[in-house]
Amino acid sequence: MRIVDTREFALPIRQLLTGRAVRLIAYAGLCAAYVQGGLVKLWDFPGAVAEMAHFGLAPAALFAVLVIVLELAASAMILTGWLRWLGAVALAAFTLLATAIALRFWELPPGPPRAMMTNAFFEHLGLAGGLLLAAWLDLQEKRA
Repeated sequence: MRIVDTREFALPIRQLLTGRAVRLIAYAGLCAAYVQGGLVKLWDFPGAVAEMAHFGLAPAALFAVLVIVLELAASAMILTGWLRWLGAVALAAFTLLATAIALRFWELPPGPPRAMMTNAFFEHLGLAGGLLLAAWLDLQEKRA
């Protein structure tokens, strides 16, 4: 009977996880909601304006344009690696601000809608954290 040394498995897994393809997939996952959101707002601009107005942002059309540009441009920066840290910080700040505006779970009475909004709020905090981690990693690589 052969005893399996777990180090035999660790090296290939480590090599896979440090590969460029995995990093690109991770960045694509971080940007997926922003690319989708930006494109949906672009394709349905009146809907995007209505969404901004719903959250009390005025002038709504200007905010819609700014959000579309931010979501798509910052995502492109992250995916291409051009000033990745800046795109990631911009999306993290946007996410925190949008979360505070749109997911005010504390204003809802207890119940399933509040629980769902609470979960979404904390998921968005996690997304912002992932974006900040991407920014930090990019800056660390540039420093090295």
